[in-house]
Amino acid sequence: MIGRVLLFYKYVSIQYPKQQQKWHQRLCASLGLTGRIIIAHEGINGTVGGTYEATQSYKEAVHAQSIFSDIDFKESPGSAADFPRCSVLVKDEVVRLGRPHQYPAADGGRHLSPTEAHELISKNPEDLVILDGRNNYESDIGAFENSIKPDITTFRELPDYIDQNLKTFRDKRVLMYCTGGIRCERASAYLKSHDVAREVLQLSGGIHRYLEQYPDGFFRGKNYVFDGRIAVATNNDILTTCSQCNAPEDAYTNCINTHCNARVILCNDCAQMTQSTCSESCKILVEQGSVPLRTKSARSSQYTTSSEIL
Repeated sequence: MIGRVLLFYKYVSIQYPKQQQKWHQRLCASLGLTGRIIIAHEGINGTVGGTYEATQSYKEAVHAQSIFSDIDFKESPGSAADFPRCSVLVKDEVVRLGRPHQYPAADGGRHLSPTEAHELISKNPEDLVILDGRNNYESDIGAFENSIKPDITTFRELPDYIDQNLKTFRDKRVLMYCTGGIRCERASAYLKSHDVAREVLQLSGGIHRYLEQYPDGFFRGKNYVFDGRIAVATNNDILTTCSQCNAPEDAYTNCINTHCNARVILCNDCAQMTQSTCSESCKILVEQGSVPLRTKSARSSQYTTSSEIL
């Protein structure tokens, strides 16, 4: 049954995160929702899937809480099947920058609406730098044209990248973007703290909101999402190639060897040829039956344990 996936976050002071955790656990269980929700003293970050009716009831219940009355729910087609379970966790940070209580969202860059960002990119001013705030496996398959894509695998590596490339941002207008906006809230605050950029901006609502208005705009390729859908396409551009045959391809496969679980791009033919493994060594282990295997096709149902929901 086709339903919806909701993506949402809000930086807001939460005095008792564990009480919120229990409330969301009960609500999701009663509605049959699955997904991942992270709660901290600094706010909430979540994505849940279910039927249209269940997700609507969830939205209404969350909005009824005064601290979440204006939370922005982003919606896309999906269902509870896009997540393996419902997980509601209490953590120190809603996204792991690795610096709890430092560089709060309130100190972040100025928000630009999708229209404002589109117009700015259209003008292509000489002092504009577009910075992708996501991981390399996300930006590999989809990114804004002419953006800087840091070669990082976790969000907590981004501050080090910024530190090592301050000259790139000196006296520039830096427009940062990520999937739904939450990572840029604190990452832009971190960049601002160095006082090198002329102005630090962030795309409000992230790639998700931009693609709603400009599906064939400056963002090309697929938008990586942290659930079983893996990626969402709004245009036909393919930015990557199969790791085996170099044919145009952007479908991720998780190595079927669960001890490895490496993320690799494979076309259908090569996925069959390699038995959905990432390397010859993993293929040999699989053929020998010496490692546990995934029970689902990683190409059609990939789940991540990353906390970087948005």
